[in-house]
Amino acid sequence: MKKVVNPNPQFLTFLYLCSMILKKLTILNYRNIATAELDFSPKINCFVGHNGEGKTNVLDAILFLSLTKSMANSIDSMNIRHGQDMMMLQGIYDLNGTEEEISIGMKLHQKKHVKRNKKEYKRLTEHIGLLPIIIASPNDSALISGGSDERRRLMDIVISQYDAEYMTALATYNKALQQRNALLKADEEPSDDIMTLFEEMMAENGERIYQKRKAFIEEFIPVFQHFYSLISGGDEPVSLQYISHGDRGNLLDTIQRDRQKDRIMGYSLHGIHKDELEMTLGGYPIKREGSQGQNKTYIISLKLAQFDFLKRTGSKTTPLLLLDDIFDKLDAQRVEQIVNLVASDAFGQIFITDTNRQHLDKILQRTQGDYRIFQVEAGNITPKP
Repeated sequence: MKKVVNPNPQFLTFLYLCSMILKKLTILNYRNIATAELDFSPKINCFVGHNGEGKTNVLDAILFLSLTKSMANSIDSMNIRHGQDMMMLQGIYDLNGTEEEISIGMKLHQKKHVKRNKKEYKRLTEHIGLLPIIIASPNDSALISGGSDERRRLMDIVISQYDAEYMTALATYNKALQQRNALLKADEEPSDDIMTLFEEMMAENGERIYQKRKAFIEEFIPVFQHFYSLISGGDEPVSLQYISHGDRGNLLDTIQRDRQKDRIMGYSLHGIHKDELEMTLGGYPIKREGSQGQNKTYIISLKLAQFDFLKRTGSKTTPLLLLDDIFDKLDAQRVEQIVNLVASDAFGQIFITDTNRQHLDKILQRTQGDYRIFQVEAGNITPKP
């Protein structure tokens, strides 16, 4: 165990954290990568190459091993390399001195198999949280420009990695919501008893989700604000506001209140599936007010705050941090602040992609730590000196 000091003096905490290192990654037929066997630095690993060569696919493979799903495609079979009928990922990890082997394999038209030390999980939820991970990528722009589902996912992806009860409640709620919506769309008038059953399931689990999201955001906001202040220089006030139908009181009453209107619309108008996370800059929606640099700073600060929060909860394991092409559209000062942050002892193993080798070299010269660089071209990954 190692003693880690949070880089935020306002949240100075002394935690005994489990160390986690991805030592080796084996890839077979994953997206555009035919085959790869990669040995990693315990600190910083950089992948350089032109756009579309496969840098992001390496990070996606690492993410898949942690979360059992791809960030690029939610349909598992779509991640199998074109022209192939199977794919396999294997990671060898050092978890606080103990070697762990995680593998994920699947064939076309069959379910995926996730194994820990060659023993298959009965339920995938047993695996989530073992290998905590945070990724920042260009796709995160949807957190600001996209719908509320993107912002709910921001909360879900962190809470789910340290709270198994949250995952169960969320799955049960979504199943009840799906069943209620099916009844609302039906030609025949649904049974009142059956509707009530699904509404009670939604309300019971929705209340749990609401309370956990609310507690998470209350603790998360000042950490996020601290990181934004560090990167931006402290001149731009930012905040988050969690808005939920759970704020209205009894959630069952809220869900049932407009049942007839729901019937006309064919879907459920009320519930925690409508939760929103309002993002502001200077008291105004950042979607309307933020520049490209401010938006990117906002998103990266959210991600670093997610990392910090996840590190201090659940298994108290330092997460892996994946930074996919994050430096574009940021001025030199903000890039330098981010580099100084992630190169500190508060962050563990890091994986970075960039199109510019010179850019990465400048970053690595500042770190004065252990690192490894890989060239990626047409799905081929080669270690570089």
